[in-house]
Amino acid sequence: MKNIGIWMDQEKAHIITVKDNGENMNTIFSNIENFRIHGGSGTRLKGGPQDVVHDSKYLEREKHQFRAYFAEIVPFIKDADKIVIFGPAEAREKFSKELKNNHKDLSNKIEGVFKADSMTENQTKALIRDYYKDKIKPNITIR
Repeated sequence: MKNIGIWMDQEKAHIITVKDNGENMNTIFSNIENFRIHGGSGTRLKGGPQDVVHDSKYLEREKHQFRAYFAEIVPFIKDADKIVIFGPAEAREKFSKELKNNHKDLSNKIEGVFKADSMTENQTKALIRDYYKDKIKPNITIR
């Protein structure tokens, strides 16, 4: 049985594969830019020149970067029996939605999507190992 746990945020994903003989960890780094949308008035004077901010352009670019990030993760989890996703931000929810929309076979293997704080690599391994070993479910379930 091949159980996989993913701890992810916008910057990276730790993919931990838990088997009877131990665990293996792969890390995928995203290339998602931190968008800082600047706009507003270029002067303090009323009615002065203003910069036009095109939020939709930035959001569309971010959406494509998330899709590329998720596409890098999918090959690592294709042959999983069970999948659990942890993370501190909304990346875990976006990944879960991506699997539901574009990878139905993998989405059926998701046991849960849980909020978890930022952790070291060893803490992440322990969390996922303990999750499958003891079947301890975190209190907060987001689906």
